[in-house]
Amino acid sequence: MTSKVISIVLGGGQGSRLSPLTATRSKPAVPIAGKYRLVDIPISNCLHSGITRIYVLTQFNSASLNKHIKNTYHFSSFSDAFVDILAAEQTPSSVAWFQGTADAVRQSLHHLAVHEFEYVLILSGDQLYQMDFEDMINHHIETNAEISIATIPVDAADVPGFGILKTDENNMITSFVEKPKSNFESWASEVSPEMQAAGRVYLASMGIYIFNRKLLYELLEGNERTDFGKEIIPQSIEGHRVASYQYEGYWTDIGTIPSFFEANLGLTDNIPKFNLFDKNPIYTRARMLPPSKISGTLMEKSIVADGCIINAKQITHSIIGIRTRIGVNTIIENCYVMGSDNYQTLEEIAESKVSGSPIMGIGDNCHILNAIIDKNTYIGDNVTINCGEKLEDGDYGTHTVQDGIVVVKKRAIIPSGTVI
Repeated sequence: MTSKVISIVLGGGQGSRLSPLTATRSKPAVPIAGKYRLVDIPISNCLHSGITRIYVLTQFNSASLNKHIKNTYHFSSFSDAFVDILAAEQTPSSVAWFQGTADAVRQSLHHLAVHEFEYVLILSGDQLYQMDFEDMINHHIETNAEISIATIPVDAADVPGFGILKTDENNMITSFVEKPKSNFESWASEVSPEMQAAGRVYLASMGIYIFNRKLLYELLEGNERTDFGKEIIPQSIEGHRVASYQYEGYWTDIGTIPSFFEANLGLTDNIPKFNLFDKNPIYTRARMLPPSKISGTLMEKSIVADGCIINAKQITHSIIGIRTRIGVNTIIENCYVMGSDNYQTLEEIAESKVSGSPIMGIGDNCHILNAIIDKNTYIGDNVTINCGEKLEDGDYGTHTVQDGIVVVKKRAIIPSGTVI
């Protein structure tokens, strides 16, 4: 695949549905599973598939993502492999920001032109899945397709949230409808017996595309179409060979706080749908952190990342991210604690105790339930979060509430004795 394919990972827009996690970072830069970033998922899938030339397109709140890419993906000087950032830029031919997925790729075509390749693999930077793209590319070649779209069978309840594709007996896409709300029974396609038995007979677009090089340039140059899903793909079905590549593994689009929360806590299951312990690891920044130190803590169905100092009473069904400090007699249930970017020094901790201000991490005698604790937060002693009546959705300064999930914002300070 190395000489045939170039991959483009789309950095996404403002990501308002994942707010406040995207207040200072782009969606692909949001930490996942305690030690990774979302963008590590598509990049790792590419590298395991033999695709080693990867561009990441960024625009909104891109500093954190740019820093992560720069510090993570290094290759031999004797290799042509790369993971490079392409930030939105003003040029003589374009003075505007990226206006959509297709426009982002259009504005980046001149960077691709210096390379030899036959196919362009276009990926989203905010999805959780494990896929062998080599299989998809081979399917693209075998079916003599000009465009291939990865599709996943979904049931009727999920149809309104996706673009739905209809295929013929040769897995060629014949029609497309964007998020139909009703009367979609006729859109059922041929799926495997397992999917048929589960009622998953509608093919949803996963936002993963393969384009032949020549066709991609033809579709994007000389027009103002801005989006693949809403314009390029629907308008290409009639005049070009557009194939469906059916994928039946685990895949989720992490676009909202509830979906993000569910995807992370699902990693603590005995046999999780997304396997962190697969033979193909997820690549991320190599940090030289000490092992975690845990004292007197009852832990069940939880994941603890490197460099933590934990004296909690109990941690249940939770993910504890890098460099997290948790005090004595604290209970953490159904939480994702993202951790910290650095340690406080012993002197800083002593000064905080003298002044009565919280230290970085979670203090003593706290009880936290159904929460996401963003990075570098200061939660004092005797703090209770989400342990009483159901909270109303809204933004409360230091935290937000969405669908019963409390999200404590990055660098927020929660004084001792606070009840949320």
